[in-house]
Amino acid sequence: MTASAGIRPDELAAHVGTQVALSDWITVDQARIDAFAHATGDHQFIHVDREQAAQGPFGGTIAHGFLTLSLLAGEFMNHGGAPHIDGARMTVNYGLNRVRFIAPVRAGARLRNRAVLQSAEPGQGFVQITVANTIEIEGADKPACTAESVFRVYL
Repeated sequence: MTASAGIRPDELAAHVGTQVALSDWITVDQARIDAFAHATGDHQFIHVDREQAAQGPFGGTIAHGFLTLSLLAGEFMNHGGAPHIDGARMTVNYGLNRVRFIAPVRAGARLRNRAVLQSAEPGQGFVQITVANTIEIEGADKPACTAESVFRVYL
């Protein structure tokens, strides 16, 4: 299934265990890292001080783990990284089940999200889906983050 193709609600069960979306690549540059630090108040040197971070274990600045995770709510949703459900009036974030920050995201790295449908449970006027996300780093062996997202898709 491609990111642009839609899934009818009555077909969701047939897609459990399959990849339902793959986002475009998104660059996480220093300006985005600095903006996130400003928004959250997390100005730890590994994120914002290029000189000091260059002397640290990552050889330069890295994105906050929560910045990487936050891309699931905006950038990846808007750039093909979430399943499209035909007839959806609205999709809301219902929460997360499991989150792991596996590899650091260096400033300038490109990321994308690979989404696999884990479950689809009908509700009153909605279907609740759980999606296993793998946020990949271009050229890296390990992903930046894995997270299970739970959405309510209102029909």
